[in-house]
Amino acid sequence: MMTIPGREEADLFALESAALANARAAHADPRADARAALAEMIVHYERLMRESRRLIRRSDRAELDMNQMNRQLHELALQLEYRATHDPLTGALNRAAVIEHASGCLERGDMALIVLDIDHFKWVNDDFGHPAGDAVIKTVVLCLQALLGPEVAIGRVGGEEFSVVWPTSSVEEAQRVAASICEAIADQVFAAPIDRQITASVGISWNRVGTSFETAYSHADEALYAAKRAGRNCVKLHSMLPPPHPAATPPSEDISVPCH
Repeated sequence: MMTIPGREEADLFALESAALANARAAHADPRADARAALAEMIVHYERLMRESRRLIRRSDRAELDMNQMNRQLHELALQLEYRATHDPLTGALNRAAVIEHASGCLERGDMALIVLDIDHFKWVNDDFGHPAGDAVIKTVVLCLQALLGPEVAIGRVGGEEFSVVWPTSSVEEAQRVAASICEAIADQVFAAPIDRQITASVGISWNRVGTSFETAYSHADEALYAAKRAGRNCVKLHSMLPPPHPAATPPSEDISVPCH
């Protein structure tokens, strides 16, 4: 306790100290009334025990309150982290989280970036309303999660556009995964009032380790729009697209993987 200049430090145990001094004096003096000194000591000892128990209970309550507050702070931190990295409608990763995850994958190894867009989604909203459109978006994400598993990074990067980060050194494997995505969505039965088939167009970029995310996404996006131009409900691989100036350069074979 800090001592204020000009004042003596308060002794919180002045009474107990006096009783202890009396007991010592009585113990040292054979003629003193030891029973009276002992009785005084008993009174003060019992009071100290009561106060000690009260302080211990208060300390236990404070510790419980602190532990509960720490748990709440931890849960709040997890909630804030989740909200910062996930799409509120679907629970899929948001765009920033997809970029961070894919960038990390590209630093460690080869990776396919698969992007897909729901075909004619505006018609769904126009014909059935926006709540039905939201239900379609959520169902597509559930379909992807059921198909690919919980460990695969699935993100919603736009209104009806999604990305799948698939680390692989095999272009053929990336094409098979993309084709299975396209087929699964085409086979998906959507809840009422949706009374028509919902399909998606899919674009793939396969990228060597060290490729920037911007390049990977740009190439996947080009492949996606090529799938749209090819009639939708199909898969396009960026490396198999025709060159930008086919008049100047002989076109390469444009392979699309159709869905049913």
